[in-house]
Amino acid sequence: MESSTGTDDRPPAAEPIRIIAVDDHSLLRGALCELINAEDGLCVVADTDTSKGLGDLVERHRAEVVLLDVEMPEHHAPTVVSELVRRFPRLHILILTMYNDAQLVQELIARGARGYLHKSVPRESLLTAIRNAATDDPHMTIAVPFSGMGESGFSEPQQTLSPREREVLTQAAAALSNRQIASRLAITEGTVKRHLRNIFEKLGAVSRIDAVNKAVDAQLIRRPRM
Repeated sequence: MESSTGTDDRPPAAEPIRIIAVDDHSLLRGALCELINAEDGLCVVADTDTSKGLGDLVERHRAEVVLLDVEMPEHHAPTVVSELVRRFPRLHILILTMYNDAQLVQELIARGARGYLHKSVPRESLLTAIRNAATDDPHMTIAVPFSGMGESGFSEPQQTLSPREREVLTQAAAALSNRQIASRLAITEGTVKRHLRNIFEKLGAVSRIDAVNKAVDAQLIRRPRM
């Protein structure tokens, strides 16, 4: 018969991901908070109908993820994202909105948002985006209705890529990091980033995955075999 020493050898439970929800529609915000809090490992530590004082709220509650709406009174989303990223470099900002304008997507991602999701996305997509962001997943989450992409300015590639840009994007398609691409092509990380910026601009892409898909569709590169 085993004796009990009164100690518990089980590992401590992981801290839940701390989330702040920002949306001026109270019913939607309340439903969003209920949905998230019903999930293991997720916790809405604060919710608010304004981005005023959001930085102080993040600091007070040690938030890891912010779900941020775009259209709110006295609110300019790109500025808010820039200020939060500057103040909290490790904070993960996910845009959750009814807007699917391509230029807005690109600007918010460029300013540091880790994802852009339309409010019509399935529940599972939102929860996955939150968990991926909080675990430093390098992939960007872009989830907008396909039917609205063309209307909002997502266009087919109009320019070809240079040979070097194709090399860089081919390596990126194989899920290599900037450092790995730089080492493989014998160039600097800064040069890799510059090529990727040019590629995104030429293809009208908002993420690596988007750029790879558009380049494959335009037969600019071949999809890598996994």
